[in-house]
Amino acid sequence: MIKLPNKTVFKLGLISFFTDIASEMVYPITPIFLTTVLGASMTSVGLIEGFAEALSGILKTFSGVWSDSIKRRKPFIILGYTASAFSKPLIGMSSLWLQVFSARSLDRIGKGIRTAPRDALLAESSDGKTTGAVFGWHRFMDSLGAVLGPLLALLFLTLYQDSTSLRKVFYFAGIPGLMAILIAFSVKDNTCWVENIRQSFRVQISKIWTAPKMFQRYLFAWSLFSLSNSSDVFIILKMKSEGLSLSNIILIYCGFNFIYSISSLVLGHLSDRFGRKPFVVGGFFMFSLVYFGLSQATSVWQFCMLLSTYGLYMGATDGIGKAWALDMLDKDSKATGIGVLGSMTSLWTLTAGISAGLIWDYWGSTAVFLFGAYGSLFAAIMMSYFVRTTNANN
Repeated sequence: MIKLPNKTVFKLGLISFFTDIASEMVYPITPIFLTTVLGASMTSVGLIEGFAEALSGILKTFSGVWSDSIKRRKPFIILGYTASAFSKPLIGMSSLWLQVFSARSLDRIGKGIRTAPRDALLAESSDGKTTGAVFGWHRFMDSLGAVLGPLLALLFLTLYQDSTSLRKVFYFAGIPGLMAILIAFSVKDNTCWVENIRQSFRVQISKIWTAPKMFQRYLFAWSLFSLSNSSDVFIILKMKSEGLSLSNIILIYCGFNFIYSISSLVLGHLSDRFGRKPFVVGGFFMFSLVYFGLSQATSVWQFCMLLSTYGLYMGATDGIGKAWALDMLDKDSKATGIGVLGSMTSLWTLTAGISAGLIWDYWGSTAVFLFGAYGSLFAAIMMSYFVRTTNANN
């Protein structure tokens, strides 16, 4: 039976709900804004997304180590969500793609600062047997915001059909971002200050190189997968290139996020009973099938079917993947470990994003998705054979 979480988990979920309303109001229209309003190339789009994610990833390790060192989570959470909230209006003010590059980087800086400490606080707020349920709830709230955000954007674009309507969406997205910041101030830390911060920081850094072997294998397999997973903006641009209207694109994207939201909640609970591995490996295989399909998709119904399956993949891997990683780490290095995972993922995403942009510009969209399909298939096999699980909580 699915139960409501404690106050800390609920508040963190509510923060992510409002943040994702803001983020997903602008995410589906950002690549279109870049390519149609600002005239950016596909390579530029890939560079923006890849670099922003890489910057986020580097900060995830730094903030994770620092958070474990001083035993504090809340300052990182507040600062991270604040940076992301102010980045949206800045994109709307942009007249060059390099300005979007800067604003998008600020958004990802915020994500990099907050993610590892927040995930560690989520793990600390569970009883050790419900980590999958806790992360499932968080992803449920996050993705629920991702359903509402694009719908609000679509409503706004329908009401204000003028040459500046796209820009106005970015300004409006700042409102739910500010609401997230206000809630973040009410979150309580589960940890306290330590006396010698400098020494503790060095100790935490050293733990990166002495992480459990199974976590290192997991990190390697996940990195291989990240190299194949460029960015969802290319899925949006694929739909646009096949002639789908902006309204259809946003509605399909909302459907994807709805399935992502519900499946995160349900599958997160199931992973506490049956283990994380079947869901993560199965999710990788689903990703491969979706990308094979996207390489050939041309019609609305095909994109609806593929993006629905893509939502299941996200529900099976995103929160559960973090829970599995945290299962492998000791209680004093959870933020550090999840930060390292985020950093490696994002650095490979930089390569994947730039590569996907170049492949699209030179060989077309079909090659982009075939590359992702074969790469994720290989990563699924690696995860299946080389990362063990011993019980339902591993």
